[in-house]
Amino acid sequence: MKRSGTADLPLHYGKVPPWLYERMSVLGLSIIEVILMDYGKDEVIRRLSDPFWFQSFGAVMGMDWHSSGITTSVMGALKRSINPNSQSLGIYICGGKGKFSRETPSELLQIADKTGLNGTELVRASRLSAKVDNTAIQDGYQLYLHNFIVSDNGNWSVVQQGMHESDGTARRYHWHSENIKSFIEEPHTGINGISRGEILNLTDSEASENRKGILDISHTDSAEIMSDFSRLILPNHHDVQASDVDLRRLGALLYVTREQQPQNFEDLLLLEGVGPRTMQSLALVSEVIHGAPSRFKDPARFSFAHGGKDGHPFPVPTNVYDESIQILKTGIEKSKLGNSDKLKTLNKLHQIVEATEKDFIPNFDIQEVIEEERQNSWKFGGKTVFGDAQKPTKPKAIQLSLF
Repeated sequence: MKRSGTADLPLHYGKVPPWLYERMSVLGLSIIEVILMDYGKDEVIRRLSDPFWFQSFGAVMGMDWHSSGITTSVMGALKRSINPNSQSLGIYICGGKGKFSRETPSELLQIADKTGLNGTELVRASRLSAKVDNTAIQDGYQLYLHNFIVSDNGNWSVVQQGMHESDGTARRYHWHSENIKSFIEEPHTGINGISRGEILNLTDSEASENRKGILDISHTDSAEIMSDFSRLILPNHHDVQASDVDLRRLGALLYVTREQQPQNFEDLLLLEGVGPRTMQSLALVSEVIHGAPSRFKDPARFSFAHGGKDGHPFPVPTNVYDESIQILKTGIEKSKLGNSDKLKTLNKLHQIVEATEKDFIPNFDIQEVIEEERQNSWKFGGKTVFGDAQKPTKPKAIQLSLF
């Protein structure tokens, strides 16, 4: 699931508006619940340790698709919605931004008391992961966010982020307990951030001699070099461009959800009555749940589910967002009662889109798709941090040549 490397994360300031944060919490919890039901706790931990999936997850929830703000907002929303249900879910989220990151050790010890896990070892893992990224890797980034996610079976992941003082860029670091053989020799599942050429990286496999005597943790036994080290590179531009997405995958998605009708697919009859725009969002939500790791190389594509709070690629369609949440929540509740047909239908929607991609040749202008979304945004309760989407005075005639 993971590959080696780093990724760029332009820093975005500002707060997430309440109307979006509330929805992120509900949708985020629903997505995690379906992953838990279908794939288990270990898969939830594994997904959160994958930089590509994490960025796509944030984009499908309506955050700015390429910004560092996804880290803070996604983890904050998840902690808020998951922790009250931790006992039943078996997943706990500790830490956060600033002062909340320093509460991680005490939170972990409380969780250990409830679950019987080794609290001392969990606290050690939390502190060492932060120590490595702040000290052993001297890349100019100072950590300001640290989240430790642990399951009641003892598996964990860490998502933490640092800021570069000179230019305000951000770098996100991912850890996963399954891959940890040594805390000091190439331990990450992924590092996201601005490339700055050569840096002093004391976790490099060739720096074993340099580590000796520098850090207390250098006495930890080293192990085999990890080969699955994720690298995600995101551009500085806010707008979504054709180069940011896989056009074949996006085009197939638009074709299935806009041109085809549910009655044409016997397996999708449970979604009959759902409009094309909601189908588009549900298909991307389903892909976040069921998609293979290789499908998350273009996180920008997932912003075509619910837009972005800054208006890129288009305003957040709150009505569509709410309908997506309701369909997903209804499917979860019915599944708990023994009827999983609706959730299976969402999975089938993803499978149909994936199958359509094989022979699909993209023949459309992505900017026309985005413009159409913006022109129609007011119909779907479109919102940004700047206010509600307005009905255009003179709507442009848009003819999409998708197929």
